[in-house]
Amino acid sequence: MAEALDPILPPDIDELTRAVLEAACARELTLATAESCTGGLLASLLTDVPGCSHAFDRGFVVYTDDAKIALLDVPPSLLPHGGSVSQPTAIAMADGAIKRSKADVAVSITGWAEEVGDPERPGGLVHFACARRGGYTHHRQAQFGDIGRGPLRIECLRVALKMLQQAVAL
Repeated sequence: MAEALDPILPPDIDELTRAVLEAACARELTLATAESCTGGLLASLLTDVPGCSHAFDRGFVVYTDDAKIALLDVPPSLLPHGGSVSQPTAIAMADGAIKRSKADVAVSITGWAEEVGDPERPGGLVHFACARRGGYTHHRQAQFGDIGRGPLRIECLRVALKMLQQAVAL
């Protein structure tokens, strides 16, 4: 059970977190996160399980385009005109987290939490990517709708943890 975050999370998130961390520990793998719209919530969750947090190497909270470029080497050409929430950016973020860490597996999350009045930027659109060092980077796109920041972040945790679970099992 996660200690600090457990009271606010659905039980399946807690179970997924424990399963991911236990599998990473059993395989001696380390994890990293590259988060935008979740603001570091996944990294916090992965360090909240007693006895397993050593499987977490580091997290990158890259909310701005400048942070994505500076911390994860996301090519600036990907980011204009809403490109910060896209498949190429999510993949570049996950690959950058692998490059800039000692982690074996990294997951990235980038999305728009709410509607901004632009049909090109629908609220609830999120791109995820999961990279395994020396392997393939898998992408997933989800459209959660304009459900609000809190519920969106919970849904993002669920997707990212499932992606980590699959990558760790390889």
